[in-house]
Amino acid sequence: MNTMQKNWHDMYKSSRNLPTRFADAITTFVGSWTFIIIHILWFAIWIIFKVEAFPFGLLTMIVSLEAILLSTFIMISQNRQSDRDHAQAQADYETNTAAKQEIEELQERLARIEDEKLDKIIKILEAGNK
Repeated sequence: MNTMQKNWHDMYKSSRNLPTRFADAITTFVGSWTFIIIHILWFAIWIIFKVEAFPFGLLTMIVSLEAILLSTFIMISQNRQSDRDHAQAQADYETNTAAKQEIEELQERLARIEDEKLDKIIKILEAGNK
């Protein structure tokens, strides 16, 4: 039976709920060139085809509402990123603590082996001097 242990990132990623995954997806899309190009095209069409007259009150309202929602999604995603960073730091701490303990145990074993070797050498030398 081959059981693959999940790392902290896989466990954290699988523990996200639907709203968090949605906020992450929106944030990822908003931070893309596709988002910028869509908005440039949207504004160009709005202005060229005169969807409304200048000063574009409806467009201004839509963009303002979009900015409010997007900033909220970005903050949700940043909070999740902060939680993820905390989980990573905790996992790193636990790994480092376990590694430190293992290194200390190895150092003790090596010191014990070295002492045993020295004791054997002393006994051999004492036996040769008799």
